[in-house]
Amino acid sequence: MPPEITSPAVVTTEKGIPPAWRRAGRDLGLVWLALIVLFRSDWAAMFRQWWDISTYNHILLVPAIIGWLVWQRWPELLRLEPQPWRWGVVPFALALLGWVLGSFAGFDLLRQAAAVAMLIASALLLLGPRVCLGLLFPLTYMAFLVPFGDELVPPLQTITAKLTIALVNLSGIPATIDGVFIHTPAGLFVVAEACSGVKFLIAMIALGTLVANVTFRSWGRRAGFMALCVIVPILANGVRAWGTVFAAQHVGAEKAAGIDHLIYGWIFFAVVIAAVLAMSWRFFDRGPNDRMIDAQAIAQTNWVTRFEGKPFTNHLGLLGMAGLAGLALGWSAYAQSLQAPLPGQIFLPEVAGWQRADFAPTAKWEPRAKGAEHRLLGSYTDGQGRRVDVFFAQYASQAEGKEAGGFGEGALRPESGWAWTSSGPAIGGAKSERLVYEGTTERLALTWYRTGDLLTGSNTRLKLANIADRLLLRARPTAMLIFSAEAAPGNDPAAALAAFHRAAGEIGPWMDRIGQGG
Repeated sequence: MPPEITSPAVVTTEKGIPPAWRRAGRDLGLVWLALIVLFRSDWAAMFRQWWDISTYNHILLVPAIIGWLVWQRWPELLRLEPQPWRWGVVPFALALLGWVLGSFAGFDLLRQAAAVAMLIASALLLLGPRVCLGLLFPLTYMAFLVPFGDELVPPLQTITAKLTIALVNLSGIPATIDGVFIHTPAGLFVVAEACSGVKFLIAMIALGTLVANVTFRSWGRRAGFMALCVIVPILANGVRAWGTVFAAQHVGAEKAAGIDHLIYGWIFFAVVIAAVLAMSWRFFDRGPNDRMIDAQAIAQTNWVTRFEGKPFTNHLGLLGMAGLAGLALGWSAYAQSLQAPLPGQIFLPEVAGWQRADFAPTAKWEPRAKGAEHRLLGSYTDGQGRRVDVFFAQYASQAEGKEAGGFGEGALRPESGWAWTSSGPAIGGAKSERLVYEGTTERLALTWYRTGDLLTGSNTRLKLANIADRLLLRARPTAMLIFSAEAAPGNDPAAALAAFHRAAGEIGPWMDRIGQGG
């Protein structure tokens, strides 16, 4: 038989809170505080992003929203009794494992997501599945504490550029597009990272998720509303970009950019939010006085009763979490201390049919390899006038602040004047990127990563290999190699890179030879 729900009139204290809730709230508060302190570097990094990066400023409101969501459910929650759950240690251990894997790979997003997941899992352990079923949405909404979305920037740039050129052509303005660059009579426009619309899309998804829960009961209506919250911001961003290009044809690019910043920041997307809510208003099916959860229904849910198992004490739960957290931190610290042996000096090798030349790019270009122990940057030319630039970086380990595949690392250095325009031709399994400097100079870059026997152009495969090394407490160096060529008369980048690649031979052994100092 399912347990009876308790009546707050019988078990409340003089302050109106049942003793079981007072104990559970105290223990959960202490555990959350301890976890935030123990993993303070991740929480500090998240807070800096919330505060300093406009894309994530909306997250500053998320803790207050979570508190409000709990307050909405509080009268019904008081009718349920929190009971520590022994199997809650499993999701807590998985969250810690996620954090360990993130630390091994230098993957900040995974570490931060795991730090938030620890709070959710500890609530499940200390409050039990029945109470957490009542808190399901507030706990799930905590996922929005994690600053994510940078991965969406390149595809959103491409989508915005295609929407913009379509609208520009429909407007009768002669224009051509090259990746994220749009050429018009009024000048050259670039759909930069800040113009991708990722800022508003992420905020809209967070807002839409909240509204979908608070105002809808039907899952079908919720799904439809969320689709609207994804599609409309993307389309609206394309319209905004088109408006900037259109205005520039009449008032000039500089004035149009100023108008765009004002409209984008204060007017246009406020109107979009209002329009989405207005279109959805008539479909809201949750009344303003409807309960957010039904404690009676939760108490009578049979599968939760079977799930709860035998009684479990808070003290055992607290000891279990402390032991697991200590194990995870110790394992990570030891693995991070491992450093692969590296040669004292490395050199770029000779390549048959090519000669070393001074590095002299038309537009300043230098890849970034923060934290690398060795870096090389040079150029090669052949008898046909083709030129290829080569960058090599070697790391004794991979950790936070020294990640070969980290954001902003490699061929496209942030705030360098270079912009990603599209993927390039596939050559030798490398990550291929077309870059443009201020709309004038084009460069094709091929990037490979090497660790152990793995040679890949995939950042994901590199991180998985680095994780495996850490799990096995195996110290192996990681290397990054970039072949790059500028577009110039007599120097087709793709042809030059393909020819150099053939002359260099197998890339894996070529990188190993450099990394060994040979």
